[in-house]
Amino acid sequence: MKKRPMLAALVLVALGVIIGAAIVSFFGEDGVSSAFAQMRKRVELGSGQPPVKVESSAQVLNNAFIAVSKAVNPSVVTVAVVTERKADPRMKQFEDFFGFRFFGPNQRGQRGQQQPDEEESEGFRSQGTGSGVIVTGDGFIVTNNHVIEDAKDITITTFDGHELKAKLIGRDELTDLAVIKVEPKSGISLTPAFVGNSEEVQVGEWVVAVGNPFGTLQSTITSGIVSAKGRGLSGRGGYNVENYIQTDAAINPGNSGGGLFNLEGKLIGINTAIATRTGAFQGYGFAIPANLMRSVVEDLLDDGKINRGYIGVQITSINEATAKAVGLDKISGVMVQEVFKNGAGKAAGLQEGDVILEVDGTPVKTSNELQSLVSMRRAGDNVNLTVWRDGKRIGKTVTLKARDDEKEVAAEPGRPSAPADKDTDNAPIKFENLGLTIEPLTSEQRRELEVSGGVLISKVAPYSEAAKIGLRPGAVILKADKQALQSAKQLKDILTAKRGQAVLLQVKDGSATRLVGLEVPRQDG
Repeated sequence: MKKRPMLAALVLVALGVIIGAAIVSFFGEDGVSSAFAQMRKRVELGSGQPPVKVESSAQVLNNAFIAVSKAVNPSVVTVAVVTERKADPRMKQFEDFFGFRFFGPNQRGQRGQQQPDEEESEGFRSQGTGSGVIVTGDGFIVTNNHVIEDAKDITITTFDGHELKAKLIGRDELTDLAVIKVEPKSGISLTPAFVGNSEEVQVGEWVVAVGNPFGTLQSTITSGIVSAKGRGLSGRGGYNVENYIQTDAAINPGNSGGGLFNLEGKLIGINTAIATRTGAFQGYGFAIPANLMRSVVEDLLDDGKINRGYIGVQITSINEATAKAVGLDKISGVMVQEVFKNGAGKAAGLQEGDVILEVDGTPVKTSNELQSLVSMRRAGDNVNLTVWRDGKRIGKTVTLKARDDEKEVAAEPGRPSAPADKDTDNAPIKFENLGLTIEPLTSEQRRELEVSGGVLISKVAPYSEAAKIGLRPGAVILKADKQALQSAKQLKDILTAKRGQAVLLQVKDGSATRLVGLEVPRQDG
């Protein structure tokens, strides 16, 4: 009885082998695949063809993005740093108030975390990541200064995953650029970017931003357009060189130091900041133009430091009222607010109230543009300026000097005070249509403010013409229409003569003195 089940099993196995062999011999291997393919067709998902036929022009653009992504990705690296720094509350206040974020490395760490044998410190030791762009085949890489600032250790990771130690070659705080260097190794190729001419960049052209956001999303490509050129980030001031390319390509923490490329794969900028209220991307990012980057990198590669030249003036952009006040037929150029003694501009004969229209034949529309153009020159270089003065265009050749902070920003000593006028010519006056009230200065006020003349602004109405141009109570109007003021009536007479026009005022507000245009209504109360 036991032999029958065993015999039946053997018969079944043999039958299976015979049937399998028959199927293989009948169909062959291809036949089996075909049979299974037929079965799969019965459960095919979706429709049989795509619903939209892409036009050839759209396909060309699509292929362009694919091509540029493949071409430029190998030129961008991850920059990992270990830093130790003290928190700077001023930068945090600036970022919180103005909504601009200068990333620094995408950080994680602990305050006071120390290595053995280190002294106690209130510093912040952290690990973080940023991005960088290879600019030479032998290992020079450009990144942001704020990525590597205070770095104790720098490591880069290439597009294909190789890690290399890097050393700092030089950095420039004023442009927020730095150069680091890695030593190439056998089997590791470094692909330098093609550096384009950022002066040729057009608002509206397509661009891609390449970097390593959040320290984890390596080799990320985002796309957008050039939203604007010549942007400055309000609030930083000083000698910072800010003439950014603005883009709506997504840029996030960790992208700092990465590249902004056009569709030809040309590097047109180094990503550095975003406009944000949250700390992450909210629509606009900013890149340092490639031409400025090239100038800084060449200087740093030369001797590890910047030999930047300066005109030695304080400047502001021209607005409509100021353009009218000085007789310009269009809003262009930058106003010279102050000429620093012992500076290059002083030696060349520049004056307060001059409007710089061109630098070496290149028109300038904003103070950011002028700063950027001059910053690409070295101390000792000559620049030819086209200047608007007294209704005429004149030329000035300036031999740039290195910056001397103490000489350039020193305040002039206070002049001896004059007695306050007591007659009716200096009674308080209210200009209703300007929203401005002025009154005479007392002798004590003149001593405190270190002025010998002028009139005191006592009230400024909100949203008035005076408020629009930044006048505020406590400031002193020193000159109007280039005439030094000694009484309130004198200012009234000048403004009355300028009804329907614009007048140039020299205003001292705290320690700063500036020139500003004020449009005077045709009728005033």
